[in-house]
Amino acid sequence: MLIKNTYNAFVTAWKGLGLTLHHMFAGKHKRAITSVKSDNYFKQIDEGTNTIQYPKQQLPIPEVGRYQLEVEIDDCIVCDLCAKICPVDCIDIVSIKATQAIGQTSDGSTKRLYAEKFDIDMAKCLYCGLCTVVCPTECIVMTNQYDRSVYEIGDLTYSFSDMSPELIAEKKQEFEVQAAEKMAAKQAAMKAKEGGA
Repeated sequence: MLIKNTYNAFVTAWKGLGLTLHHMFAGKHKRAITSVKSDNYFKQIDEGTNTIQYPKQQLPIPEVGRYQLEVEIDDCIVCDLCAKICPVDCIDIVSIKATQAIGQTSDGSTKRLYAEKFDIDMAKCLYCGLCTVVCPTECIVMTNQYDRSVYEIGDLTYSFSDMSPELIAEKKQEFEVQAAEKMAAKQAAMKAKEGGA
């Protein structure tokens, strides 16, 4: 039994060493950049090629790849569906109600909310693509940018809202004034109704 175990140990070690030596001496040429659709795309890894020389060389990106999220804030209706469906809560949205319609998106949807805050924390993102699927105006998409290297993890939180603090305060004030006017009108109508009855 001892002899058999010793023999198996040497055979296993020899196979591992042989594989290492094979790759060490065979990997002398650079990887050729080919399309993902090429039949040889995955075979090249096993044909004695070294790692690509990144960033000088880059592999082609599949058309259906899911990478960095991007938001076209002018097309966003601040419906909050992307934040609600996100399984890791990496999307943070705060909205301000507008006093009237504030325009239209590129697909004709009416905008009635301002995006006070629209942040995406790519450090948490699972790259699942659920947020892009539920977006009714298709303003949130996954781009082909995959290399966003940063030194601080906080730099992976991207802010897409274009509202200044002054504009945020102004729009909140406008909505509060409108809400107060509506409440006063409602109370006046109730008093008039009670007085007439």
